[in-house]
Amino acid sequence: MILTAPEAVRARLAAARVIAVLGAHHEAHRPAFYVPEYLFRQGYRILPVNPALVGQVLWGEPVQATLQDWRGQFDLVDVFRRAEALPAHVEEIRGASRPGTLVWFQAGIRNEAVAAQLSAAGLDVVQDRCTLADHRAWGIGPVARS
Repeated sequence: MILTAPEAVRARLAAARVIAVLGAHHEAHRPAFYVPEYLFRQGYRILPVNPALVGQVLWGEPVQATLQDWRGQFDLVDVFRRAEALPAHVEEIRGASRPGTLVWFQAGIRNEAVAAQLSAAGLDVVQDRCTLADHRAWGIGPVARS
């Protein structure tokens, strides 16, 4: 399902505990670092995914090359990839996720075709929203780390 109602999006973000970050980055000035860093400080377990950074550790976890390397251990996939790159990740996301997993395209990222494919596969999708901004705006507060 493609989620657009703020109440539904808020509830799913508040319920998540483990977030896989597709396109995680190690440079502090990049959103793919400071957004997951904020979420980590709020108690979420962050599972970094970036084939270029394998061998590094971010947020206390080894960076993995693909989502499959985390074997569906996550509630939410936070996507930091350009909209035009998303089609290349459809199979990776579908193959690594459980039905009902929330796939979140960060602010500025929207791809209707990919969102429809993921939704048809039983995944919930949020487009063009920032997990950090929404977490703060909705006053979700810290979560108990898994």
